[in-house]
Amino acid sequence: MIGRLRSTVIDCPDPRALAGFYAELLGLPVIEESSEGDDWVVLGGPPGHQPRLAFQKALDLRAPAWPDPERPQQFHLDVTVDDIEAAEKAALALGARRLRGEGDGWRVYADPAGHPFCLCWD
Repeated sequence: MIGRLRSTVIDCPDPRALAGFYAELLGLPVIEESSEGDDWVVLGGPPGHQPRLAFQKALDLRAPAWPDPERPQQFHLDVTVDDIEAAEKAALALGARRLRGEGDGWRVYADPAGHPFCLCWD
């Protein structure tokens, strides 16, 4: 092992707003002592404790356009849910939007900044 994952960092135009979306979606707290105003916002726990997501200001972000290969997804999160219908309703109420694409046990959505993520169930 060379190292341990510290954070998954997501570029976005409004880190505080997108962190709020994922805080509600995943039930992770904002860690103010690890954040830097509205330019860098961290969810989760201290370094070395997982999961940990960070949101970094990127003014000229070119959002992904699923499933367009000219603007690929760049990264995505798989979120396990117990009840897909209830989870979808809650995610949409937070500002997510449904994207084309689903399979046996997963559906694709975009967060408010356009990043794809999947809601998954067994």
